[in-house]
Amino acid sequence: MMSDNGISSFTAYNRVIQYLAKAEKLEVSFCCFKKVQDSGCKIDVQTYNSLITLFLNKGLPYKAFEIYGSMEAAGCLLDGSTYELMIPSLAKSGRLDAAFKLFQEMKERNFRPGFSVFSSLVDSMGKAGRLDTSMKVYMEMQGYGLRSSATMYVSLIESYVKAGKLDAALRLWDEMKKAGFRPNFGLYTLIVESHAKSGKLDIAMSAFKDMEKAGFLPTPSTYSCLLEMHAATGQVDSAMKLYNSMTNAGLRPGLSTYTALLTLLASKKLVDVAAKILLEMKAMGYSVDVSASDVLMVYIKDGSVDLALRWLRFMGSSGIRTNNFIIRQLFESCMKNGLYESAKPLLETYVSSAAKVDLILYTSILAHLVRCQEEENEKHLMSILSATKHRAHSFMCGLFTGPEQRKQPVLSFVREFFQSIDYELEEGAARYFVNVLLNYLVLMGQINRARCVWKVAYENKLFPKAIVFDQHIAWSLDVRNLSVGAALIAVTHTLHRFRKRMLYYGAVPRRIKLVTGPTLKIVVAQMLSSVESPFEVSKVVLRAPGDSVMEWFKKPIVQQFLLNEIPSRSDILLHKLNTLFPSSAPEIRSLSPPKPLIARRAM
Repeated sequence: MMSDNGISSFTAYNRVIQYLAKAEKLEVSFCCFKKVQDSGCKIDVQTYNSLITLFLNKGLPYKAFEIYGSMEAAGCLLDGSTYELMIPSLAKSGRLDAAFKLFQEMKERNFRPGFSVFSSLVDSMGKAGRLDTSMKVYMEMQGYGLRSSATMYVSLIESYVKAGKLDAALRLWDEMKKAGFRPNFGLYTLIVESHAKSGKLDIAMSAFKDMEKAGFLPTPSTYSCLLEMHAATGQVDSAMKLYNSMTNAGLRPGLSTYTALLTLLASKKLVDVAAKILLEMKAMGYSVDVSASDVLMVYIKDGSVDLALRWLRFMGSSGIRTNNFIIRQLFESCMKNGLYESAKPLLETYVSSAAKVDLILYTSILAHLVRCQEEENEKHLMSILSATKHRAHSFMCGLFTGPEQRKQPVLSFVREFFQSIDYELEEGAARYFVNVLLNYLVLMGQINRARCVWKVAYENKLFPKAIVFDQHIAWSLDVRNLSVGAALIAVTHTLHRFRKRMLYYGAVPRRIKLVTGPTLKIVVAQMLSSVESPFEVSKVVLRAPGDSVMEWFKKPIVQQFLLNEIPSRSDILLHKLNTLFPSSAPEIRSLSPPKPLIARRAM
């Protein structure tokens, strides 16, 4: 026919292609279609539809789409049966706009879409996140009197859940069950987990119970999701029921599930139950050291020191270890709560495990000793200081011995200790130590030793901006960042320096200032008023003219005051002892009478 140069009618050509397509001769029919098309002969609508149907039925949608492109260019239209094949194929291949366009065209040409068309559009639009279009097509389907299938319900519900629209998903879920369809295992799991994760635990648990009644065994993932969300909301009974149900079903809880449950039990202070769960976790083959330490930290942070100590004893008896950081945290909590007998074994454990007690930790213990009111507790604290094995403790012991035992003057001894400090690493710690140590020395009446410590601390530039000489205009001392004891020593020692400059060298500034800040103003003013000083008190500064101070320095009582020690008067320390620790609120103590040097023996 082709060799006769187109003598035959176009009807014959088309009929040949249609019969070849009907016989499923795929390659031959397409070859003939291309030859006829290339010859310029017209292809009729029926031929196009036959070829498209063949390629779609053979699972070659893209070839069918190619033929449909030629058909569209030729101005031909699909017939009803081809629409039914073409629209689902376009939808499944992701060409949603083209599929929806054909769907609209099909309706305009008064073809009634079948269930497969609706189903493919609802499914594909939903999966693509075009939920409004998906629901619109679904509603249209119902308008045509078609009944939804279980697969369509599943597809719609999954789409809405993934989009986070749980209310709409739940409505479809209820509609599905009312229509007599039984949700499958995957759908139950999806509904339970999605509602649990969004915090809608009542709905999640209702679906979970229905799932069990339907004979489905929830997965470990479903159990874990429910249990962890109940644990996060503090529902102990529900979480424990789920845990017991899970283990009774022979399922192994995951590490995150155990962690969530143990954290919940710890926060509710259920030590015995937490211990039981931890041992079960260990029996399951998990490493429990970290989980047990996490529970211990919960008790420490909560301030439940007794429970923390009880939990630590359980860990020890079960062969479970913790780390030095947590031991130190618990030790500090015991110290803060005055449980000194419990604190010492913790410190010994800390030291014996090769952990190093730093200067900050040693100083914090010394600070507790400064605030201590009872002799029995003082003995415990002395013992704890000794257990640190820190070089600062050897220094403290040497500081309270005589020069014969020390074999060097106290000033040289203090200088030697401060030279051993690595100021690049420990400058802040050293400053803290000086403040607390000076508090202690003042309280013990060891003023000369305290003056040596302040002198050496200043020499080592721990308080570089404390003393300022502004030529002949103003000399000042800033004690705002010092503890009470350190401030008193700094004032007496610095005034002694000022006195030497003024009397021996004749340098007299216009004024002298003592910058105390509001916290230390009262205690410094009270000390100086005992020797009738010329300093006037303002909001944060004690100031006096240089000439007045010069005359004051000439008085014998002032010389004795500056050279010897602070007068022992009960009103001098009517103030918190250590301004560095305002949260500890120590009780008011005075310098009179000085305490006996029990440190000489106990240390």
